Amino acid sequence: MADTFKNAGLDVVNTNLTAVYTVPTGDVGAVGTAPTFPTTALVKSLIVASDSANTTLVDIKWTDTSASSTFVLFNQKSISANTTVELLDQPLVLEESDILYVQANAANQVHVTASVLEVTKGDL
Repeated sequence: MADTFKNAGLDVVNTNLTAVYTVPTGDVGAVGTAPTFPTTALVKSLIVASDSANTTLVDIKWTDTSASSTFVLFNQKSISANTTVELLDQPLVLEESDILYVQANAANQVHVTASVLEVTKGDL
């Protein structure tokens, strides 16, 4: 197993639902390239920072790609003007190909940073 710490950041420049982080997809039978093994991700921290003089409402969702379902973690979470908020109290476990999303009610008002521990199964 290999453990890799990563940060994924996003400047929320529009009001669309936008991916912040996607768990890598394994391909153990890759031809012509080195195989990649399945990965599980632990989102250890999810920070939203306002760089605006206005309060912003933020939605945080994740998609379980194996179930083709999207789930809400935070709905209309209020981020006060010029503040930083840690949203997670405990790690969020995501499986291979799962996606973490953010959406804000206003563009260019928040930045999102996810600190992730990727755990890869198998030896490369």
